[in-house]
Amino acid sequence: MGPLQRLMGTKKFNLSLLILLPLIFASISLLCVIVTYHLMRENPQPIYGVAVVTLWGVFAFAVTYLLGFLITWFVLQPTKEFVRKAERLPLFVNGAVGEPQARQDEDDLSHFSRIFQQVENILSKLEAKSLFPEIVGQSSAIRGILSQILKVAPTDSTVLIYGESGTGKELVANAIHEHSLRADKPYVKLNCIAIPEGLLESELFGHEKGSFTGATATKVGKFELASGGTVLLDEIGDMPLTTQAKLLRVLQERQFERVGGNRPISVDLRFIVSTNKNLPEMVREGKFREDLYYRLNVFAMELPPLRERREDIPLLADFFLDKSHDIRISAKAMQMLAGYNWPGNVRELKNVIERASFLTEGGVIGPIELPASITQLYTDRDLSRSTSAKSGLDERLEEIEKGIILEALNRTGGVQVKAAEILGIEQRSLWHRIRKYNIDVGALKKLQKM
Repeated sequence: MGPLQRLMGTKKFNLSLLILLPLIFASISLLCVIVTYHLMRENPQPIYGVAVVTLWGVFAFAVTYLLGFLITWFVLQPTKEFVRKAERLPLFVNGAVGEPQARQDEDDLSHFSRIFQQVENILSKLEAKSLFPEIVGQSSAIRGILSQILKVAPTDSTVLIYGESGTGKELVANAIHEHSLRADKPYVKLNCIAIPEGLLESELFGHEKGSFTGATATKVGKFELASGGTVLLDEIGDMPLTTQAKLLRVLQERQFERVGGNRPISVDLRFIVSTNKNLPEMVREGKFREDLYYRLNVFAMELPPLRERREDIPLLADFFLDKSHDIRISAKAMQMLAGYNWPGNVRELKNVIERASFLTEGGVIGPIELPASITQLYTDRDLSRSTSAKSGLDERLEEIEKGIILEALNRTGGVQVKAAEILGIEQRSLWHRIRKYNIDVGALKKLQKM
């Protein structure tokens, strides 16, 4: 802090732009007159010439200041009016424009800059909603993804989409195709994990009649069907190594042969691939071809899990609710939804909201309609605050174990074999625990089918 600041304290003095800007313009003109004045004094000129320059200097300062004031007034007043109207809009409620004291400490330029930034932020949210109606969210993470979509969609670059299960990888892939130059061309999707290994090549490349047992007719593959358009290969990390080698040739040469055929078929394709696995780690382990990985990793996008964009949970919950039934979520239930980690991400949230909307009778979804895996977290917290000395350690451990089992079963849709793998225990051991805690696995399976 300088001597002047120490003398005046920390108080700020804001000068109106109506005074400051004309003063700057007039000072520049006065500076030019002063320079002219000194140049005339150095040369042998009549004394009245110096006086005339001085008078002209005063006149120039006054005229320039007046013009500067008028120009600034006509520019500044519409800007101020726009800012005043913007601050009264409903979108700026709940302190969006800042606290009164903070606004008093701002000068005009800082105030305008802050309002314009907030207007830009709101417009970007509205643009995202209109361009991507199926992708719900206004968090900075989601808007960053939407910005990437708009940049890569018009190109023919291969897009690699990373993300946990349920984060919306297919929705992002659909948006890329819909905003691409191939939007009116074929769009073919294939889940690499849903098709048995022996049939995957036939699905991708097609096969000739008689190429294997059961091949009673020639079949056109997905790549051939999608020629001119886009192919989405979902869960690319589960593609067998032998098929990966053939896919690499398609990416490099845009050619392939049908199974059992020897005639090369040329295709014009744009590839989008997605996975929930760590491909670089799979490359190091020899489970994924390195050359294919580098061919696919042209434009990589990583979708954030729901726990990293919790501010989108209320928007998503409202989106999944059936508005025609006039159902809403209580504040306590919304607090629980926002506090849960959502291992199944948006897909799990959708299932939870649909289930709760079926269970509610009063039109309000409360904690009682939510799964135990969500409410249990808050029960544990409440118990930790109120548990007396007589509450045993074993009882608390059982409550924690039940919550972990419920979470694993929710992630697998009630499939006990997969849940046991996640938990790292034997299936028989999981079965005994399910009976011990009276967990209704059938209800979880029904929820997954909704």
